[in-house]
Amino acid sequence: MIVVTGATGTVGSEVVSGLLGRGEEVRALVRAGSAVPAAWGPRVEAVAADFADPDSLDAALAGADAVYLLVAVHPEMGTHEKNVVDAAVRTGRRPRVVLHAAAGLGQRPDGVRFLAAHAAGFDRLAATGLPWTVLAPNGFFQNFLGMAEAVRGGHLALPGGTGAVSYVDARDVAAAAVEVLTGDGHEGAVYTLTGPEALSHEEIAGRLGAAVGHPVTYTATEPDAALAGMLAADWDPWRAAGLVELYGLYAAGGAAGVTSDVEKLTGGAARSFTGFTAEFAGVLGGEPGR
Repeated sequence: MIVVTGATGTVGSEVVSGLLGRGEEVRALVRAGSAVPAAWGPRVEAVAADFADPDSLDAALAGADAVYLLVAVHPEMGTHEKNVVDAAVRTGRRPRVVLHAAAGLGQRPDGVRFLAAHAAGFDRLAATGLPWTVLAPNGFFQNFLGMAEAVRGGHLALPGGTGAVSYVDARDVAAAAVEVLTGDGHEGAVYTLTGPEALSHEEIAGRLGAAVGHPVTYTATEPDAALAGMLAADWDPWRAAGLVELYGLYAAGGAAGVTSDVEKLTGGAARSFTGFTAEFAGVLGGEPGR
């Protein structure tokens, strides 16, 4: 049985669907009171658990053969990853743990709290002796769907400087996860998942504009201004500061590397950003009913 944490999120929900397509027995961790996709039906065992509650994690991981460990961005995300790892140890079954981290984990750049949290979770995992694999994706294409209103207005303002980023489609990340969770030969591997090319945010704005049919102009905002804007929009301060740190890594070129790990794991080429924008042009452009 495979346990999937973060099972209702962008990647987690795709992982659950992919595992069901392979005929796997799946247990999905959800927040108490959360709605679960109707498509899951009785084939998915939905279990309410809290990353901060070890007892709930013990119940959720009981009988697990493998665990997909994906936690939400949160001030305690490093502790949350450690808590799931510890619960996996307490099962006594030595389940395989596939940690969803982030590109750059191996280099451990200073000053990026999200990566520091993943590094803490990984260090705990590696010390347990459990079989493990790390999937370390770059930022997702899907993040730009959340910027659709700005795209429709012809503007993309981010503190990403001129650095290029090899963004990846979340569906490719999920497909890679399914392969690792159901296949052999991945123990001790760290896979960095990227798209097929690194693009500057100016180039990204150009491709968004081509998809929606009007120019989109990129403005490289200063980090302090970007943080102030997010705080004014009532963002959680820890998450806002972390995102600015991440874009600082992007601006410095720290996320420009391109790998073939998606193709290596899935057997198919990673989706392109141009293809993604064409697929979601209606969403980005605000077509009625989209």
